[in-house]
Amino acid sequence: MKVGAIFSNRYALLLGFSGWFLLFSLLLRIVFLVWQLNDLDLSVVSLLKILATGLLFDIGVLSFLFVISTLYLLLIPQRFVGSLLDKIAIFFGFSITLLIFVFTFFAEITFWEEFKCRFNFVAVDYLIYTFEVIQNINESYPLYILIPSMLFITGIIFYYFYKNDFFAKTFSTKTPFKNRIIPFVISLFLMLFYVFFISNSNAEWSENRYNNEISKAGIYSFFAEFRNNKLDYKTFYSSISDEEAFKLVRTNLKEDNEQFINNDYSIKRKISDSLDSNLKPNVVFILIESLSASFMTEFGNEYKITPFLDSISNQSLFFKNLYATGNRTVRGMEAVTLSIPPTPGQSIVKRPNNSNLYTVSNVFKDKNYQCNFFYGGDGYFDNMNAFYGGNGFDIYDRGRGSILGNEVKTTRHNIDDSEVTFENAWGICDEDIYNKMIKVADEYHQKKKPFLNFIMTTSNHRPYTYPNNKIDIPSGTGRNGAVKYSDYALQQMFAKAKNKPWFKNTIFVFIADHCASSAGKDEIDVANYHIPAIIYGQNLIQPQKVTKLCSQIDIFPTLFGQLHWNYTSNFFGTNVLSNSYKERALMGTYLKLAHKTDNDVMILSNQKHNANYLWNATSNHLQLVPMNKAKLDETISWYQTADYLFINGKLK
Repeated sequence: MKVGAIFSNRYALLLGFSGWFLLFSLLLRIVFLVWQLNDLDLSVVSLLKILATGLLFDIGVLSFLFVISTLYLLLIPQRFVGSLLDKIAIFFGFSITLLIFVFTFFAEITFWEEFKCRFNFVAVDYLIYTFEVIQNINESYPLYILIPSMLFITGIIFYYFYKNDFFAKTFSTKTPFKNRIIPFVISLFLMLFYVFFISNSNAEWSENRYNNEISKAGIYSFFAEFRNNKLDYKTFYSSISDEEAFKLVRTNLKEDNEQFINNDYSIKRKISDSLDSNLKPNVVFILIESLSASFMTEFGNEYKITPFLDSISNQSLFFKNLYATGNRTVRGMEAVTLSIPPTPGQSIVKRPNNSNLYTVSNVFKDKNYQCNFFYGGDGYFDNMNAFYGGNGFDIYDRGRGSILGNEVKTTRHNIDDSEVTFENAWGICDEDIYNKMIKVADEYHQKKKPFLNFIMTTSNHRPYTYPNNKIDIPSGTGRNGAVKYSDYALQQMFAKAKNKPWFKNTIFVFIADHCASSAGKDEIDVANYHIPAIIYGQNLIQPQKVTKLCSQIDIFPTLFGQLHWNYTSNFFGTNVLSNSYKERALMGTYLKLAHKTDNDVMILSNQKHNANYLWNATSNHLQLVPMNKAKLDETISWYQTADYLFINGKLK
């Protein structure tokens, strides 16, 4: 049966719009193909597969639009066809839909520029945190050009449809009710087919990540990621028995000075140090936004944009082979605060029931420390205030929103305008947040109370703006300037702290939340998870360059080891400097979960697909190798047990 026999002229506008959408989606896909041409695994077959898969997902987007449109055309009585009511509804619906789709095409280009992928959880978060995002867009892109351009393109397309009588045909054709049922039923079945049988993972047919991302459709990816907010581990990932999983992970966690407290499904253990000390130095812990290891001279950077970190690394415990667990700030927070591998779906920082967990604050509070969390923006963003406020920290931020969560009982301090010299979309500049931290440190020193001051920085983030005349790179000109300013602000903070009476009894920890970019052509771009970590303490920490493979989750357990503390651990991280430490790194995206040992990388994917790779550090490429069942089970054990403990409330 021909399309014309099913869809009368009443559907002309809908069919015309569909043709326009498919054409523009194809053109956008070609733009991305040219953009990443050097990174693609491109052949005639793979090109055809990219285009065919892309068409499949584009039709999926249209199926949802068809259901809404055909339902309207089905329900409106014949006598109203072409009426003022009908014209207002169709003109308005078409205009808004067209503008949204044009905006989406623009947004996909800017999103690709930043993340080298289609819409993902970042885009979902951006929809929620509109204030920061709108401000960031306003400060990062020339809206005076973008907005008129979108409106102009929308107007041109609207005029084309109007001039070519698509509207006239739609308003002048009356179709019997029984003939309108068929398009609606076809559209409904097509939409349900996509809902139940087509997932975003169907686009992941290639070992090259760029091939897969270009095969996807942005709108479809957005809603697919929205649905994947929470993933049940055993439903979507390969698993083993819980008993075997905990047996394997406890074997990997066990160190000579540890004793597990329970024999059930638990990792809780007592850490005993033969040199048990009463040392209670203050700790200033700085989680630095987007600081890739590759920015430091120590790792080959030639632009000299981290002079302070380069210099202090030689006086510190410097981790040269440490990897982030994820590609978002909340993943870095989760890793260092909970000392846990990344669980699939959304970070624990943003999930329900994430208060009163056993975090590093419990270790400090058991030793009578004051724990404070500092953020230069509104801590409502990414649920930071609710997470840290609900887990033992007092909050210092530029609050506009409220702390979320019924169980949150904490003290919140607003950073006053008088304490701010520079502010952009994401918050006050790093110098300002450090100055606030130093003031608070002075207060607790006067009270003779040791403190953990945890600072999350913001300056090394698009739009890369910072106070003028601080460094030799103009504000807002790119990532190198933001990195250099972040380093400059650290240097200024350190210089001021040196003059404080609490300095000699303070340990400083500098570590990145994640790399500046995690995107690459492989499932997991290993090099783009490599971050620096530094523990400095004058006369407290013995300088050493640590080359062991390790993870963000190990940073606090290693610090506790350096302090020779006895404490209770419910952490997956361990002391890297222990003689019994087992080298490994754990990293992931929202759906991919990786386990690296030496150059062997095992990756778990949803739909229970797993792959074993050999990583070539020189070329930064993963080469598929035969599956190692023992390594697979070990990888599963890390992630399955982490998910089990959180879901079953055993991280409380």
